[in-house]
Amino acid sequence: MHKRLVLNIISRILLIVCFSMLIPLGWAVYDDSQSLEVEAFIITIFIGVALAGIFRLIFRAKKEEFDTLNTKDGLAIVGLSWICMSAFGALPFFLSGAVFSYTDAFFETASGFTTTGASIMTNIEALPRGILFWRSLTHWLGGMGIIVLFLALLPALGQTGFQMYKAEAPGLTAERIQPRVKETAKILWTVYFLLSFSETILLMFGGMPLFDALCHTFGTMATGGFSTKSTSIGYYNNYLQWVVILFMFFAGANFMLHYQALRGNIKAFFKSEEFRCYFFLLLGMIMVFSVVLKVENASSSPLREGAFQVVSILTTTGYSTANSDLWPHVLRFSLIILMFIGGCGGSTGGGMKIIRFFSAVKIAFRSVVQTLFPNAVLPIRFNGVPLSSKLIMSVLSYFVIYMILFFFGTIILTITEGCDLVTAFSAAIASLSNIGPGLAKVGATQNYAWVSIPGKWTLVFLMIAGRLELYSILILFVPATWKK
Repeated sequence: MHKRLVLNIISRILLIVCFSMLIPLGWAVYDDSQSLEVEAFIITIFIGVALAGIFRLIFRAKKEEFDTLNTKDGLAIVGLSWICMSAFGALPFFLSGAVFSYTDAFFETASGFTTTGASIMTNIEALPRGILFWRSLTHWLGGMGIIVLFLALLPALGQTGFQMYKAEAPGLTAERIQPRVKETAKILWTVYFLLSFSETILLMFGGMPLFDALCHTFGTMATGGFSTKSTSIGYYNNYLQWVVILFMFFAGANFMLHYQALRGNIKAFFKSEEFRCYFFLLLGMIMVFSVVLKVENASSSPLREGAFQVVSILTTTGYSTANSDLWPHVLRFSLIILMFIGGCGGSTGGGMKIIRFFSAVKIAFRSVVQTLFPNAVLPIRFNGVPLSSKLIMSVLSYFVIYMILFFFGTIILTITEGCDLVTAFSAAIASLSNIGPGLAKVGATQNYAWVSIPGKWTLVFLMIAGRLELYSILILFVPATWKK
């Protein structure tokens, strides 16, 4: 690893986080300029700017030196940046007294940046608005990605920039709209902003105050799930719930397709096999949930509540309008399956991603057919294009590592928390897939405040690993990473 260059880039990323804190600081000053939260933000920003300045002085680098960075460096930059962002972003929570332990502050911040939405907060409405806004803003920044924002704002890094982009971008492959990754990053953030702006206007049109509209937009477009209300979106009227459903659906789709649609190519959506799988899976599951809820008389509005919960879980947003723990077991089990699948590649959603899940299904079916016809040549196709053996191996490797981390998290939680198996495995998959709420003691009406310190750090590891597609975090545990 080129440690000097890596630390130089991390110091620049830290500055972006510092400047983003000026927005919640503005809310805090507007509400009460003498409050603890104002002091907490000022101290945090000062520490961040000072550290970034010191790092830039110590680890100076010329532009041409960045061309020597390789894939290993790109993965390490992304992994270390997300850990540093969470550590630094936790300071306002801790210094303001919003939480009483740094572990809880780190947990809440990592949950925000990774768009998980798992919370240790027990009385949301009592929190000052500056803290609430920062809590939701971490979602929005982490949704499209701090690294992508860094690449869009700062000077181009050439091939190094693409390695960083590829390490943070969700999905089987890293797609580019433009040859230069800097231009691709700008376009993605522009589309993200336009969709966010549209949702904010529609929420305000339905009577939601500006502050709440912004916070819920951040949680929706980033598929995060932090709300300004303890009862989440269930606090609001039916119109607002349908708006959130619509934009959760948008957020779970590939943003490259949104860009093409904005350019007039609406057909691009259904030309994408992944989007077709995503759309029809949602449609089918909404029908199943609505029928079961109606037949079992488990909901006063089966279509709306069924649609909301299915879209929220598949896109890994984690918002809720009902207590799904009271629903029939078949629906609860279905929600667990959806947690594993997640949104589309190139979206802000978590999980394995639609493209990986259905590619794995195709690979499994091919193996069955080849048992009957050993000499048959059966390529695995997606979007009509055969997947290379390298991509097939990537899908299978990802699936195996994902399941290992899931089982690892479940076992650790059963040991550290002594909780029931449903709570343990749903907490593990809800963190790894960046969903937030699970079942039982971490269900839609519960939170993670009761989890022990070892349990919280285990969940933090799963959150960051899941958001960064596993490898950017796991590579930090390989000794060869730290050698030049």
